[in-house]
Amino acid sequence: MATTNLLTPPHLHHPSPAARLRVSASLAHPLLVSRLRLATASRSRPSPRRRAMSATVRSSLIDPDGGALVDLVAPPDRRAALRAEAEALPRVRLSPIDLQWAHVLAEGWASPLRGFMREAEYLQSLHFNCIRLPDGGLVNMSLPIVLAIGDAEKEQIGDGPDVALEGPDGDVIAVLRRVEIYPHNKEERIARTWGTTAPGLPYVDEAIASAGNWLIGGDLEVLEPIKYNDGLDRYRLSPRQLRNEFDKRGADAVFAFQLRNPVHNGHALLMNDTRRRLLEMGYKNPILLLHPLGGFTKADDVPLPVRMEQHSKVLEDGVLDPETTIVSIFPSPMHYAGPTEVQWHAKARINAGANFYIVGRDPAGMGHPTEKRDLYNPDHGKKVLSMAPGLEKLNILPFKVAAYDTVAKKMAFFDPSRSQDFLFISGTKMRTFAKNGENPPDGFMCPGGWKVLVDYYNSLQAEEATLAPV
Repeated sequence: MATTNLLTPPHLHHPSPAARLRVSASLAHPLLVSRLRLATASRSRPSPRRRAMSATVRSSLIDPDGGALVDLVAPPDRRAALRAEAEALPRVRLSPIDLQWAHVLAEGWASPLRGFMREAEYLQSLHFNCIRLPDGGLVNMSLPIVLAIGDAEKEQIGDGPDVALEGPDGDVIAVLRRVEIYPHNKEERIARTWGTTAPGLPYVDEAIASAGNWLIGGDLEVLEPIKYNDGLDRYRLSPRQLRNEFDKRGADAVFAFQLRNPVHNGHALLMNDTRRRLLEMGYKNPILLLHPLGGFTKADDVPLPVRMEQHSKVLEDGVLDPETTIVSIFPSPMHYAGPTEVQWHAKARINAGANFYIVGRDPAGMGHPTEKRDLYNPDHGKKVLSMAPGLEKLNILPFKVAAYDTVAKKMAFFDPSRSQDFLFISGTKMRTFAKNGENPPDGFMCPGGWKVLVDYYNSLQAEEATLAPV
């Protein structure tokens, strides 16, 4: 992992103004207007319908949801008193996934949410995919961010207003204030989040099926920044740190790419092409936020440390430009909830300062757990993002489909007029190549990045051989 310092050039790390309107899928015929012209332009309010690319776009960073970035980490001079207070409170033990959600909340990824959801917030999220603000406005909140407890914990808490939250290792990490406890209807939560209650949903099996029958919500106060001590904490930049870095680099646009897989040359093609088109639109310094998901993922996904090493090779080999790319870990767990979850992925990047969001085929999707088909319609994710309440200020950039061009012997945008020349290499097929020690076609992935994957699967096979009975 010695090369991972290439992920974020040394000048690393406050909030800037807003970018407002949405661009269409084609990115065609832009009309760019400077801040000066915007200041003197008509003040008429935009239609609630999404704007085509001819809409005005402001060249600046986007405002966080609710207007101010939430920061729930106690200042250093308060931590000793908070820790002493926590010692006298009833305790709730967090699972590793609960800790990841506490991290998400603490840093403001879910702004303006200030803690685990109380019942009113939970119901709005579950039924409407958004939460209404005191001023009547809406912010998108498609995934419930909740904390489950069991009967014994509920009994211990009683009518107490506050509880201490301890991490998986038993250390106190936060205080949850003015708590509200309400029933955890797991079947309703699962059905509304995933659109199915079929067995085998990874997040359900890991985090919901065995969880308690109650949910506890309240205002969160975290003792100190949450760290994992896994060698990757320096890449876990908070929304505030990312905004600082975008400002320091003079970014006039930030385009975010969410991923949980290794980066192949098709991904790089669309990221580089997006930057080219933004430059053609008139932006002077668009910055790519390459933002791998760092929380819970299903067992057959490539682990985060391996992905981070692979991403570093992509930058080291010049497939992406380190000067115009920031690679940072997004701490959220993964639900694999398709069109519902992709709204969360987009909303969180608003809070980090991104005003453009790249979305592809079947975002946050997976195969059906019991049938041989996709769980979600592969096109619904990008369609939902183009209509989702609370995401109007984010510019959605749907992918062009990239595949391996067997004539040009490189990844290229798919041309339907010669479909026979293109080879689609899925994530499953890519992992199969790596597991079997086979090389993908030349030009599919940079050699350094491919070697990282092959070495990982070789280490797995060696471990399995060691553990196999004789």
